[in-house]
Amino acid sequence: MQLAVGARSDVGMIRSGNEDNFFAESDERRGVFVVADGMGGHAAGEVASEMAVQIVSRQLMQIQTVLAEDAGQRVAQSLKDANRAIYERMLAEVDKQGMGTTVSVLMLSDDQFLIGQVGDSRVYLLRDGALRQVTKDHSYVQEQVDAGLLTPEQARYHPYSNVITRCCGANESVEADVYRGAVLPGDVFLVASDGLTGMVDDRRLQQLLLARSGPSRVVDALIAEANGRGGLDNITAIVVQVGMVDASQND
Repeated sequence: MQLAVGARSDVGMIRSGNEDNFFAESDERRGVFVVADGMGGHAAGEVASEMAVQIVSRQLMQIQTVLAEDAGQRVAQSLKDANRAIYERMLAEVDKQGMGTTVSVLMLSDDQFLIGQVGDSRVYLLRDGALRQVTKDHSYVQEQVDAGLLTPEQARYHPYSNVITRCCGANESVEADVYRGAVLPGDVFLVASDGLTGMVDDRRLQQLLLARSGPSRVVDALIAEANGRGGLDNITAIVVQVGMVDASQND
């Protein structure tokens, strides 16, 4: 598997500190990518997202292939373990009350992807020019959309658009969503915090991801676009461009 990767986090135009964290590592066998968007104030949100990225990435780097029978279960368990560690620290330290973090995970190996998610950080797939949001937000407005009470456009500008219904650290346990699918040559994946997706609509994301540029330049363009539209939150983006895909690499 040939992967070209760009990844960066930016404080944005308004915030004084960055509560986002990320991990991006790949070789010829696989790629592991994590984005976490912390909450609870600068001192707490930054800690929560850092803990999540460290715990989840450490566990996922031990998975050699997403085709392993227990790979999906292990991805979900890594998010549950991060949740438990953050929750226990939140209970133990007074200045960490209310802290938590979103976590979105993308693993690529062989000819498959595996995604784990808690919160509203997103994973997108650009294939044959069409952009699709693979994950589903754990948010108040998404629940309203599902119930037919809001349109996606109304949800985007709703005053409660940043209210999430699930995160790592807020409760003793959490359920993670897991997604699987095929990977094709030419696919482009985007893993991003809502500092990007809340500022830049899907149509513009699609245009920027279609650019014939390396992934680092695409990431820079995405972050510049979010900042140009106000940069109201921290912005984190990982762009993964898939070259060759070889299923025979699985042992």
